[in-house]
Amino acid sequence: MTTETAEHLAPTEPLAHSRTGLGIWLYCLCALVFAMVVVGGATRLTDSGLSITEWQPIVGIVPPLSEADWQEALQKYRQIPEYQHVNKGMSLEAFKTIFWWEWGHRFLGRMIGIAFLVPFLWFWLRGHVSRPLLPKLLAMFALGGLQGALGWYMVMSGLVDRVDVSQYRLAAHLGLAVVIFGYIQWVALDLGRQGKQELSGPARHSTVLSAAGLIALIYLQIVLGAFVAGTHAGLTHNTWPLMDGAVIPSGLGDMSPWYLNLFENPVTVQFDHRMVAYACALWAAFHAFSVVRRPGGEGASKGALVLLAAMLAQIALGIWTLLAHVPIGAALLHQAGAIVVFAVAVHHLHGLIASRRGDQAFASA
Repeated sequence: MTTETAEHLAPTEPLAHSRTGLGIWLYCLCALVFAMVVVGGATRLTDSGLSITEWQPIVGIVPPLSEADWQEALQKYRQIPEYQHVNKGMSLEAFKTIFWWEWGHRFLGRMIGIAFLVPFLWFWLRGHVSRPLLPKLLAMFALGGLQGALGWYMVMSGLVDRVDVSQYRLAAHLGLAVVIFGYIQWVALDLGRQGKQELSGPARHSTVLSAAGLIALIYLQIVLGAFVAGTHAGLTHNTWPLMDGAVIPSGLGDMSPWYLNLFENPVTVQFDHRMVAYACALWAAFHAFSVVRRPGGEGASKGALVLLAAMLAQIALGIWTLLAHVPIGAALLHQAGAIVVFAVAVHHLHGLIASRRGDQAFASA
């Protein structure tokens, strides 16, 4: 590659039309990751995650096409503990139901890889990817590959000694998905804000720190939700606001050593998820109040209020899901709502930082 070609392929700053196209592409990737999280939730709720017992990144895209292929897939499933202890005697038709959920989850993961790689090469070869943007996009690709490997690592935990996947690996898998979603969204927001003047005054440093802390707490709550799913904690203590008539339920810290209760005791896991939800609501309310009461920040005030409303709606949805004994539809809405709240929080924080830094902060995006 000549020096002139390299200069063409790595401009210092993308043009406005390039930024628009890149932004649309990245937001489409966000939508696909969002869909991936929801389908992953359905896979977990339908106990479908162990129905495919092999990891074949290339040839695995082709599902069973004949009766013999289906019988072979079912025979492989019969070798794992989940079939032997939970689903023994499962019919082929019932197996197909859980197989298609897991296959769809993996297929969507492969499609996300293609939806990243093909447009990336097109933008790069046409010189629309700037030097500062290139490593950010390559990091997205690396994170996607890591997520695929982590997904298989999670599945492996349920193929030998367990009847389901490890809640630790499940939490790591979901946690990384949220990180990837937030990272793509952040880069897309960077591109969208280039060359735009902020309409409100700069946010205070304390306000930015408050918004960042709230994102961290929301992220923790999402990870705790994975532990709720992984330990089936949502299927017990289906009352609110008390847990079966008590503020501090019995069995809260029965496991030893004590720290195992945080990750393996369903009572403690659900209790923690409730408490962090309340903490999120209080933090969001305090943050919104502190932003609204300061003049000159209309955009920030709107963002803080939208975030508070999204938070309260998500908590209400979580309570409904719990009281209804976790029906799949409500549980999926709750998981999707968590990503929406996270996305609103990321958008809000990005706007606050943009108001402090001005256009100069995004000139190199």
